[in-house]
Amino acid sequence: MYSNGFGSRRIYATWLEGTENERFAHYLTKTYRKTASLIANALKATAVIAEADENIAELAFQYGRNVGLAFQLVDDMLDFVSTAETMGKPTAADLKLGLATAPVLFACEKYPELNPMIMRRFSEPGDVERAFELVHKSHGLEQTRFLAKKHCIEAIRLAQELTESPYQKGLQVVADLVINRLK
Repeated sequence: MYSNGFGSRRIYATWLEGTENERFAHYLTKTYRKTASLIANALKATAVIAEADENIAELAFQYGRNVGLAFQLVDDMLDFVSTAETMGKPTAADLKLGLATAPVLFACEKYPELNPMIMRRFSEPGDVERAFELVHKSHGLEQTRFLAKKHCIEAIRLAQELTESPYQKGLQVVADLVINRLK
C-alpha cells in the first residue's frame, strides 16, 4: 500500500466512488490528519507539559483541531482565489495534483459534471480549467469560507472558556488571523 494523503488505495477508491457526503467526510478526515491533528496535538502536548488539568488539555486539543481545520479550508480556498506570487505556488495546484478539495466538493452540488472529473482525478485535457471555472461559478468558495469561519468561531468560543489573560486573547487573535489570511 502507498500513502497518497488519503490513506490506503482502498480508502481512496471508496472516497472516489462514494456519495458527495461520504466524499466530504473523507475530505474532512484527510484534512484533520494532514493539518489539524498536528496543531491539535501540539497544543494538547503543551498543556500536558504545563501540567494543566485534563479539561484544559482537551480544550487545547479541540481549539487546535478547529484552527487546523479552518487553516486548511482557507488554504484550499486560496488555491482558487490567490495569485501564484502571493501563495508561492501555482494556483489550482490541488486540481493539477488530482485533488478535490472543499471548494470543488461544494461546487459538485450545483455542477454534478464535476463528479466524473473527480473520479478521473482531473486527468483529461481541460478538466483542471473546467473545474476551476465551475468552482468560481458555484458557491463553493463561499461555502468553504463559511465552514472555515464556523471552525474559527468555535475555536474562539473555546478560548473564551479560559481565564482571561494575554494568552487567551492571543488564541482569539490567532483564530481571527486564520480566517482572514491572504496567503
